Amino acid sequence: MMLSLTVLVFLAAAVVNNCYAQARRVDVLDPRALPLGDGKVSSEPRRGYVYACTSRFRGGGAQHTGDWIHGSVWDSTGKIHVQGEVRWPTATFVTTTERGERRVSGNGLPVTETTGIFPIRRHDPAFQIDRNPNSIESQHISFSLPIDPTPAEVSRCVPMGMIGVALNGVAIFNALDDAGRDAVAHEVQDHCSGHPQMMGAYHYHGPSSCIPGATAKNVLIGYALDGFGIYSMYDDNGKEVTNSDLDECHGRVSRIKWDGKDVKMYHYVLTREYPYTVGCFRGNPVRVAMNSENTTPERKGPRGPRQPPEQAIAVCVGQPPEAHCGFTSPRGDAISGTCRSVTENLACVPNRR
Repeated sequence: MMLSLTVLVFLAAAVVNNCYAQARRVDVLDPRALPLGDGKVSSEPRRGYVYACTSRFRGGGAQHTGDWIHGSVWDSTGKIHVQGEVRWPTATFVTTTERGERRVSGNGLPVTETTGIFPIRRHDPAFQIDRNPNSIESQHISFSLPIDPTPAEVSRCVPMGMIGVALNGVAIFNALDDAGRDAVAHEVQDHCSGHPQMMGAYHYHGPSSCIPGATAKNVLIGYALDGFGIYSMYDDNGKEVTNSDLDECHGRVSRIKWDGKDVKMYHYVLTREYPYTVGCFRGNPVRVAMNSENTTPERKGPRGPRQPPEQAIAVCVGQPPEAHCGFTSPRGDAISGTCRSVTENLACVPNRR
């Protein structure tokens, strides 16, 4: 009897220790002193930088610097958030696989999660730092990715706008705000670390507690537009992943679970360290344009900036500034031009004759 009791106690202790080991995570970065990404924009792939398709920034984003930013570091525990708890019962997000492709569709709204109240209200303390005037609007999102993505011969730049999508249906943008600064540190987002841009597209620039599995060990949390997966912030051993573990595009080759199989392949990693998700595309990105489903003439406004057609934006995704481009306009005209910064995107601007 005594022997049996001893065995039971030993087994119980082993189970507890095993559960503890599985739950334990090892943080490497200090959340009170995260490296600020300001100035880390490059014209070529570079570790810890954003290889941006544009070199000209409009100067938007937060109007003032929050007191959580201290020189070259910032305190994520002291940053404020936009108030509010708004539910989106009409949110949709579906991924299917067929004939070697992964079909992604949705309306850009967070499935099961809530957002803050936008535009930011005047009595919200966030308004003193960031006066985001945009409303969240459903989008038309539909594109196909390769199920088995392959690295390209040359890494591609990332556009201002959508570079991937989280598994809760929310778009992932690169790490930059409209002024070319560290958007995660400077802009005031909601409790899920999300906010809308001028066309109403709700998005994340970096880590979010509302992304399923974000703090789990080596699990898929989203897809980049080149088809490669984006994985959680901790490796199989529970250690936090940082830039020192990743390449110039913010990814690496290691064992992951991919479509139900254990494989060794390239993937990106979500980190608390800038550039947070994708620094450049390791593969060939698909062309995606997010379109608001609720755009009205009043929203466009006769005095607002003229938006290039979605075909002009899509053809320049992943291309460097001044690259030659061509597309067919909505009227059916063949347009030849050069990829240049227009509003918040790189777009194909017709050559002057």
